[in-house]
Amino acid sequence: MFNKIFSFAGVAQMGCCDCFGFSFGRKPKKLARRNAHMGNHESQELLLSEDIEDVDDCSYNDDVSDTGHGDEGELRSPTKCSEEIIMYRIQHGLICREFPVKETHKLIRSEDENGDKMVNEYVREFKIGCGSYGKVVLYRSSVDGKHYAIKSFHKSYLLKQRVAPCETAMTDVLREVLIMKMLEHPNIVNLIEVIDDPTTDHFYMVLEYVEGKWVCEGSGPPDGLGENKARKYLRDIVSGLMYLHTHNIVHGDIKPDNLLVTAAGTVKIGDFSVSQVFEDDNDELRRSPGTPVFTAPECCLGLTYGGKAADTWAMGVSLYCMVFGKYPFLGDTLQDTYDKIVNNPLSLPDRVNPLLKNLLEGLLCKDPRHRMTLGAVSEHAWVVGEEGPIPRYLCWCKRKRLQSDESDGICRDNQAHIEDNNTTTTTTTV
Repeated sequence: MFNKIFSFAGVAQMGCCDCFGFSFGRKPKKLARRNAHMGNHESQELLLSEDIEDVDDCSYNDDVSDTGHGDEGELRSPTKCSEEIIMYRIQHGLICREFPVKETHKLIRSEDENGDKMVNEYVREFKIGCGSYGKVVLYRSSVDGKHYAIKSFHKSYLLKQRVAPCETAMTDVLREVLIMKMLEHPNIVNLIEVIDDPTTDHFYMVLEYVEGKWVCEGSGPPDGLGENKARKYLRDIVSGLMYLHTHNIVHGDIKPDNLLVTAAGTVKIGDFSVSQVFEDDNDELRRSPGTPVFTAPECCLGLTYGGKAADTWAMGVSLYCMVFGKYPFLGDTLQDTYDKIVNNPLSLPDRVNPLLKNLLEGLLCKDPRHRMTLGAVSEHAWVVGEEGPIPRYLCWCKRKRLQSDESDGICRDNQAHIEDNNTTTTTTTV
């Protein structure tokens, strides 16, 4: 059903669709003006949030919001848009999941024997967060007893929210769903089920529930998490991000809030609401849709930029947060923060581990052409530590390809054997 909805949305809205239209749903210029009247604390809180346009993003209303800005010509891209690439991959079976995401087209809202609200088999417990377009609620399955994080949306609300001249918020959310339907990795939050009943205004994303998350500032340790824990977390982040980039997906908003930690201490990357899909090695994007304080210098300059290098920078900022418990570049306003990101040198304590210093300088290199790559990070001495190199994850599509190659090899060997026998028989006859 989601494929059908997405195809319809594509016909209706993608006349001048581009790879970056959905990234213009936040208004940095308006925020900069608003900051002039704000206290320092409130201003900085907004700089740490991706959804900087709407502080109370859990509310639903009937107002039509045109959040796109800039000339329409600026939004165009010479490359195929993410939707086209995603649909091509899905149609040709180019997804990296052994088992597809469950799709449910019937929604039953009820109550259990205790009076708790239910959505199909899932019993509501409590709200655990908000997103740009909906809320996230903890549910417990009455079938397997497991907990799941369910993101709920109002389709009518999404269709009214303009994020670009030719796109609505529905395009954003469906893109997130389609991207997550292609992915399966131990360091990425797994999409379990999509509930979309065409007769109702609601639809739901049922996600793997991850118990906690770590933060840079406020409730976290003032001096960071310590090098050993930071190293362990970074190895998981690198593994998940390498998987995404190998599959030509840019996350677009790597930051602590989107890096969840399981009870066993495994980090999982979540929230693909601003992610992009690209063809081959062409990861050129325009204007960062992510969170200001994690934005790469090249994104602040209003230029086109490489999505993978921008993800790597954001990972470097996250590592800095893990180790030192604060942000490397943070100003009082959006413009001040961007100015620091672009112009201020990286400041590190005098007694920092030389290997860690080398890694952070490589990750937070202002010039993306000289920035450390994920491959280099995975082999860096500080990352390797005493645990050894990061294990290479053999994902489903690679396993399938290897199995296919092995089968082809066996077929070729058998064919060659048959041809050899035929040749021998013919020679003997002569």
